[in-house]
Amino acid sequence: MKRRDFLKGGSLAFGGLLFAPIGSRANTIKEEYGSKKAKNIIFMVSDGMSSGTLMMADIYSKRKFGKPSSWIALYENDLLNRGVMDMASLNSIVTDSAAASSSWGGGHRVNNGSLNVGPNGEEYLPILQKFQKAGKKVGVVTTVPVTHATPAGFSVYTKSRGSQEEIASMYHDLGFDVIMGGGHKYFDPAQRKDKKDMYAAFRKKGYHVARNKSEMNAAPRNKPVLATFDEDGLPYSKDHQTSSFMKSNIPTIAEMTAKAIDQVKDHSKGFVIQIEGGKVDWAAHGNDITGLLYDQLAFDEAVKVAIDFAKKDGNTLVVVTSDHGNANPGLIYGKNVNSDFDRIQNFTQTNEWILQGLNASDSVTTVKSRIAGANAGISITDDQAKEILSYYSKAKMEDGLYNPRHLPFKLLADIQQAHTSVGWISMDHSSDYTELAMYGPGSEQMKPFMKNTEMHHFLLKVAEVENKF
Repeated sequence: MKRRDFLKGGSLAFGGLLFAPIGSRANTIKEEYGSKKAKNIIFMVSDGMSSGTLMMADIYSKRKFGKPSSWIALYENDLLNRGVMDMASLNSIVTDSAAASSSWGGGHRVNNGSLNVGPNGEEYLPILQKFQKAGKKVGVVTTVPVTHATPAGFSVYTKSRGSQEEIASMYHDLGFDVIMGGGHKYFDPAQRKDKKDMYAAFRKKGYHVARNKSEMNAAPRNKPVLATFDEDGLPYSKDHQTSSFMKSNIPTIAEMTAKAIDQVKDHSKGFVIQIEGGKVDWAAHGNDITGLLYDQLAFDEAVKVAIDFAKKDGNTLVVVTSDHGNANPGLIYGKNVNSDFDRIQNFTQTNEWILQGLNASDSVTTVKSRIAGANAGISITDDQAKEILSYYSKAKMEDGLYNPRHLPFKLLADIQQAHTSVGWISMDHSSDYTELAMYGPGSEQMKPFMKNTEMHHFLLKVAEVENKF
């Protein structure tokens, strides 16, 4: 029996949702895919996505658009195998992104901050290199620098995740087929410490180099692609939506995903690409609800692109997961929680945009006006505006991983909570077992609970690539 026949006749439909009889789903998947290998793999990571982030994105979509998010819709329609994954690193039950991606990429737990290098200098060959040696096309797509921890963990080994200029050079030597995201400054000779023009080096090697959306779309299929669309990370999705320049020049993660798949889909031996929604993590570090929610929804659109391709192709395994929780945001019970959360539908900019646009010389009125304009008319008090301004005169300092100016992200989030009913437990990673879902050949072999390092061997197994490299 094929899945479509099962869903049509073998399940019960109530209110538009499909409910499979208990025990039937796993058998149906086995019947459909059997021992069929995964010719292609699309590995998708919403970086730093706590379970509350996934659920709030779905609630938003249902209340705003009258439909579930693509990810949750796949659950509701019983189209995915679902489980959880233990993502601890070698030296901590709370991982960072480098150790998390390395556990998948190299098949070993390493210390936080390291990329596929063990505590005694052991070097673990990353999985994209293994798939490349097996003849597959490989690539990475991300909304943060292409040299950042998550794509790098699938690709290279180095002692420090911070050696991003070195990682850019490693990509050149490796010759991956698709490299798309941010991180221009790590390829630009004017900003690199060694002054090496990495773009010239990639072009000399036969790459199509793109710096904007039109150049990305013009990439021919017979050439590998390097595309960097911004200096560091790409803009948050909500800020992107409100800028005609950004919409014209910087692709969404869904657009990058579609182009990356198109570049490699016809290869006879298949492909493996990692897709990362990296700014979800950055927004969680900043307790930035607008940044978080809309970047998760943008990632959700990329999930739809990947699943739609996999449905048509029939030979593609799609893995959708996160590398760790971050800040564990969620809606807080109260009589106004519905209307408070709905208010975010009318937010026009992120907290990043609000705070980066303020200066010590600004007036209280300017602060209040900027927040009200971006946050659907939210009215803060004069004292709250003064406290925000105090951070710009260095009277106060707020730490944060992606907060070099020490701006008051936590303070603004605390102020917003009374108007959005969204709470946060911290501004850093948490030890959550992460959400794990799969669609396509190989998904029938997925266990409901996996240790992160098992994923490395699982991917090689379902693709029938011998782990001999």
